[in-house]
Amino acid sequence: MKPKEQAGGQQRNYRVALLGTKFMGKAHSQAYRNVNMYFADAPRVEQVVLCGRNPEETEQARDAYGWQEASTDWREVVTRDDIDIVDVVTPGHMHCEMVLAAAAAGKDIVCEKPLANTLDEAERMVAAVEAAGVRHLIMHNYRRVPAVALAKRMLEDGRIGDVYHFRARYLQDWALSPELELVWRFDAKQAGSGALGDLGAHVIDLGRYLCGEISELAATCETFIKRRPASAGSSEMGDVTVDDATALCVRFENGAIGTIEASRFAPGRKNHNTFEINGSKGSLTFDLENLNNLRYYSVDDAGDAQGFREIIACSLGKHPYADNWWFDGHILGYEHTFTHTVYDWLQALTSGAAVHPSFYDGLKNQQVLDAASRAAESRRWESVA
Repeated sequence: MKPKEQAGGQQRNYRVALLGTKFMGKAHSQAYRNVNMYFADAPRVEQVVLCGRNPEETEQARDAYGWQEASTDWREVVTRDDIDIVDVVTPGHMHCEMVLAAAAAGKDIVCEKPLANTLDEAERMVAAVEAAGVRHLIMHNYRRVPAVALAKRMLEDGRIGDVYHFRARYLQDWALSPELELVWRFDAKQAGSGALGDLGAHVIDLGRYLCGEISELAATCETFIKRRPASAGSSEMGDVTVDDATALCVRFENGAIGTIEASRFAPGRKNHNTFEINGSKGSLTFDLENLNNLRYYSVDDAGDAQGFREIIACSLGKHPYADNWWFDGHILGYEHTFTHTVYDWLQALTSGAAVHPSFYDGLKNQQVLDAASRAAESRRWESVA
């Protein structure tokens, strides 16, 4: 839905409702708050209502994040006439119901990744937005890291030739302690999967974005700590029903092969989202823990000067998104990727251009996650739907 026009043909603001107040709620809120400050040509955003479960916590978040109103009734919020965009940042088990309701109300929709907890839910969500004719975005924000967007441009320009290998890892260590309580991310009913969906979905999307569709895969998953305290400090124990780590071998439709690893049990790795792509003419490598830099190797360099070069992707007039921020070399951070994504989303809504990544990307990602779950169980190569 495009914003209604005021008298004289001027566009009104895009009016947003955000469902969810925690970590992703803060990340999305700062993007809506900052996009008009740094992107002068962005349509105006109005942060209308923030929705959460706990009234006191939601009001505190509303005040801190810059929203006009707080609510604990998301069903009422998504039907309001003064809302154009519904943004869903809740745990995965709530995505489907919220998206179906928002689509039925005719709202354009943003949803956090992975799109759903199951392939069936993802298919229902795509069918709903298609039937309603609304626009849709899945928040795979790492596509908008300037260095990643530069890698995409270099791949499209043929700078590394035909792609042979994609190897990626997303590693964290926050789940190491057996004393950590049974938070929702350890519960399959709420999270759908563990490291596979939480972290693997990101690098699967980067693989698809940079190298093309995955056709088949083999996978293994493991849960290292199978029981945890039911709550903080409790002696009662509960079962962990998701994977702690997963590893995939993949084949791409274009003939490239790859490996994808995701773990929350890698000591010292705080947010190690990294990939390397090898081609017939060179290589590219990236690490989110050094997110302003892209490393590039070219076989065409002089023989006595060959080696990986470090590109700082923060130069005005040269690198994606850089012109909207600071002077050359003034580095950006994690939060800027959300602002970039919101900017591109608003521009697409206004111009009618295609949205990327959309729920169609979310569905394709879910098909890979589903194939990985099947492959881990069958111990065989599985085709991606």
